[in-house]
Amino acid sequence: MNPRAREKIMTVETEAAKIAILCWEAGQVPQGLLQLETLPGNSTNPASYDYDVRFHRVAGANVHTILEKPDQGVLRTMIADARVLVSQGTKAITTSCGFNAIFQRQLASAVGVPVFTSSLLQVPFARQIHGPESEICIITANASALGSEHLKAVGIANSDGLHIIGLEPCAQWNRMFAEPDQAVDLDVIEQEVLDTAHRALDAHPGIRAFVLECTDLPPYSAAIRRQCGLPVFDFITMVNYLHSVI
Repeated sequence: MNPRAREKIMTVETEAAKIAILCWEAGQVPQGLLQLETLPGNSTNPASYDYDVRFHRVAGANVHTILEKPDQGVLRTMIADARVLVSQGTKAITTSCGFNAIFQRQLASAVGVPVFTSSLLQVPFARQIHGPESEICIITANASALGSEHLKAVGIANSDGLHIIGLEPCAQWNRMFAEPDQAVDLDVIEQEVLDTAHRALDAHPGIRAFVLECTDLPPYSAAIRRQCGLPVFDFITMVNYLHSVI
């Protein structure tokens, strides 16, 4: 399916859905990310879920206002939109970008239902089940943009033993942002993600689990588990868990 056509389809609201996903504004998503959205497992692909979810586009939300420079105005819009969704029957709110972690506390305090902005919320859980001193690897879209404020907002008080590995060195992955109107090679991106996981293990053989920050990465979780032999926590594992409790 043409990614632009998919972008229109995903705006259709499903009344039966109990979880709403706050997504980037329509027309603000790079071509490469639209391609990634066609993969089952991606946060904005309806085929990623065994239940109904509701996708909601947030005006002003894009790579600049969420990832590069978190914008308080966009946060206010997210809060207002989330409150409307809750008034319409939504039982939980999540978001389609892991960098919304920085807004976790404000959103959760403001909307009155469970809010889980980022798969990074699973890091404390992953550490505890492997031992509080265990080494955990976070694979993120951009390590330089993932700061201590993001970690603190999702309950990661101590970064000792955390290895944050970004995809910035990956040429095809970076092309999505350097050339947002150009198509990318999804097979190359898959290999870049797998190579990143292997490099992390080579550098830090004590890693006990991976947590994938980026909501575009769950399509590769199974391959990482298979090749590295370690647990992988991602956006879909988080949403499935939250869906089961609501």
